[in-house]
Amino acid sequence: MTIRTILVDDEKLAIQGLCLRLEQYPDIEVVETCSNGREAIRAIKTHKPDLVFLDIQMPGFDGFSVVQGLMDIEPPLFIFVTAYPDHALRAFEADATDYLMKPVEEARLAGAIDRVRQRLGERRGVEEAERLKEVLAEHAPEVHDEFGEAEDEVLAPDRFEKLINIKDQGQIFRVEADSIERIDAAGDYMCVYTNGETLILRQTMKDMEKRLDPRRFQRVHRSTIVNLDLVRQVKPHTNGECFLVLESGAQVKVSRSYREVVARFVH
Repeated sequence: MTIRTILVDDEKLAIQGLCLRLEQYPDIEVVETCSNGREAIRAIKTHKPDLVFLDIQMPGFDGFSVVQGLMDIEPPLFIFVTAYPDHALRAFEADATDYLMKPVEEARLAGAIDRVRQRLGERRGVEEAERLKEVLAEHAPEVHDEFGEAEDEVLAPDRFEKLINIKDQGQIFRVEADSIERIDAAGDYMCVYTNGETLILRQTMKDMEKRLDPRRFQRVHRSTIVNLDLVRQVKPHTNGECFLVLESGAQVKVSRSYREVVARFVH
């Protein structure tokens, strides 16, 4: 698959250098380059890229302002590229796929692109599965019903974990799955929110999904899993999206790709 990409940096040499390095990746197609945040927002909304390499420190709109300015659309994946290490935590809180320091090392760049491929593969896999279900429901409802029953049989509750061990800061926490409110992806790590605490777990979103019962835990965004039992309100948003208000008061955006999750609350 081709990964349509936009580069954003106010330094021309930085853009040129990154373009050269990306030439060795045949699946990366640079569709646009931008020198400031305003240009980036316009270009992203116009081209709808899969990936954006985004500088943080820029005149006017910085990198985080660019991400904020895209809240009304399904955003691309972001890799922040910066000379400043102290923004890393905030970058991952903004759902960055990776955080690269200038000058970018070849090995780090290769690893970041591998993560992008994995995330895009997961997203497209979900979209394809949902399209298949829609086609079956319209043209072969009996097959669709059998498919749903087969899924229910496969998803036996006993196969999912009730206690999850999380090693964080040298300690091991035994967390009851039912107590987990939500899980956010942050690069190679998971932020697990439970009982007012945030624990960090080194694992992929795909692996975490396999451990949790999907009758209760559902992915509502490419980087967020939510405990549906702890949803207290659904707030409609634009473009078919909405926000879930959780028991703690936290709000989580449901992207259009996962809007079928909301149907559980409105029917």
